[in-house]
Amino acid sequence: MPKTGAIVHPSSYASLPQQFYTRLQPTPVAKPRLIQFNRALAAQLGLDLDAADADTLAAIFAGNVLLPGADPIATAYAGHQFGHFVPQLGDGRAILLGEVRDLAGLSREIQLKGSGRTPYSRNGDGRAALGPVLREYLLSEAMHAMAIPATRALAAVLTGESVVREQRLPGAILTRVAASHVRVGTFQFFASRGDIEATRRLADYVIARLYPDARSSEIPYLALLQAVAERQALLIASWMNVGFIHGVMNTDNMALSGETIDFGPCAFMDSYDPATVYSSIDSYGRYAYANQPRIAQWNLARFAETLLPIFAASSERALELASEAVAAFSIRYEEHWLAGMRRKLGLAKAELGDRELAQDLLAVMHANQADFTLTFHGIAEAAQDQQTEPVVRGLFADPAAFDGWALKWRARLLLETTLPEARAEAMRAVNPMVIPRNHRVEQAINAAVEREDFSPFAELLTVVTRPYEQLNALAAYANPPQPDERVLETFCGT
Repeated sequence: MPKTGAIVHPSSYASLPQQFYTRLQPTPVAKPRLIQFNRALAAQLGLDLDAADADTLAAIFAGNVLLPGADPIATAYAGHQFGHFVPQLGDGRAILLGEVRDLAGLSREIQLKGSGRTPYSRNGDGRAALGPVLREYLLSEAMHAMAIPATRALAAVLTGESVVREQRLPGAILTRVAASHVRVGTFQFFASRGDIEATRRLADYVIARLYPDARSSEIPYLALLQAVAERQALLIASWMNVGFIHGVMNTDNMALSGETIDFGPCAFMDSYDPATVYSSIDSYGRYAYANQPRIAQWNLARFAETLLPIFAASSERALELASEAVAAFSIRYEEHWLAGMRRKLGLAKAELGDRELAQDLLAVMHANQADFTLTFHGIAEAAQDQQTEPVVRGLFADPAAFDGWALKWRARLLLETTLPEARAEAMRAVNPMVIPRNHRVEQAINAAVEREDFSPFAELLTVVTRPYEQLNALAAYANPPQPDERVLETFCGT
């Protein structure tokens, strides 16, 4: 293998006691082949891989060859899955290679997903199918392009081996990057075993890595809970503002860093419907679009429960403090959501009727099957040029319903002092023209799985990582699916 300048360091997580993780090597694969390498991200991470050819990159990101300094581990965690507690989960198909300090001076963990069996695999094969790898690559990079906190995709590699799900599928490995992979479920793993000292060690680690300001607080672990709640409030509001549905908001899929993590059966909605569910395993709509704020708060309550023994000497006082912190989530979420909706509607000032104005629009959109993304993008265009309003009103089954709302919106804009051109420019910067439409993602996956044609994936990746730009020749990517193109179910990769 040619030499590279890329060096990683053992994960700081490996400084914790042995019960937090298991050291092991990725399982080599037969014929690794590079699908995609995120050179821009590699440069940001300070990984000098410019001299590496495709075969070398494939070997590295398949786990066949480790970068200098790597110290691979798989971490232990538990979790509530669809409300049911599972005390033993963990990295069943993921291995944390190590971490780097990026050009901004921030520590980032590098993880292989689909790299073989671990002690936490239970009955799984530890591998990933190609389709879920491509979906996570596309959606995580699209989220990043929309400035929504998310894990990043560094590389995708074919393994040259098959995995068996309902059928034989090509195997693949995703390399992803995160500030931290510690989850609510990580705390639950130790708390459920009554290991207070391990819980304390983990909390101290998370504070040191992610929330150092909490150390100077009167009650550092309460400050940790409050800081996590704040980041989750901002994250979930960001999801809701772009119509994103995670699909599996289990506590083991909730990162304490406030990043979107574990893109399984996730999707962006087309026509606005708060009850939208895509996940094939979410039979009762627990993780439907409109339920996401409530579920995030429920997950935070589970996190708070793990911290109670280390909060305060009095159990009653600890419960009181934790309850206040969890209750504050809904207030902060609403504030972040409304701030986001104001930006989407071109409202720079805060007025009392703004929440009602936003909710009225959503109600009209729901009643008239209006496309979420195109409606807000069309409103941004109409903010500058009222002659474009017929375009957005045409998205509604009853255009007159939009007209009634638009009258109230334009009356509200009269209270603003921003010039129309500046307002429209600001609105375009938060109302994407293109998202990774579910049918487009499925088309890219099908082409790759059935024909080993990765050109639709590459083109879609180019488009979704430039969500606010005029598409010109690629304008069709902004279109919602035709009736025969609609994809109503998405699937986990396990």
